[in-house]
Amino acid sequence: MKLHLTTAENNNLITAYSDSYIEINRQRYMHSLIVMPEKLMTDWNIKDFAHLTEHHLAKITNIDTGFSPEVVLLGTGEKHQFLHAKIYQSLTERGIPLECMTTAAACRTYNILMSEGRQVLAALILQ
Repeated sequence: MKLHLTTAENNNLITAYSDSYIEINRQRYMHSLIVMPEKLMTDWNIKDFAHLTEHHLAKITNIDTGFSPEVVLLGTGEKHQFLHAKIYQSLTERGIPLECMTTAAACRTYNILMSEGRQVLAALILQ
């Protein structure tokens, strides 16, 4: 699905997505990644939701760019799934809420929140 939004203003914008790719600023990625308005992390090494651990979410809490997300959107793949609280405890301890949704929904929600100027982080799993 292609997405259209005109208020990105030099931020990372999800321009399209499918079950096999996510397109950021018209560049396709065929693997899981983390996207923020001003930073893109393409080395998020998670193959599917079933193998997601505290270690994978620690990458979010250890971002050393000074970026502090207001919310983390976790795109869980094609199916909406929930995490056990122990896995995202590091986010909870820092007061950062986590919202689980399908990857498609996380892509759409990220663009909306980013266009509003919110400090949003989307951790998107492709299977």
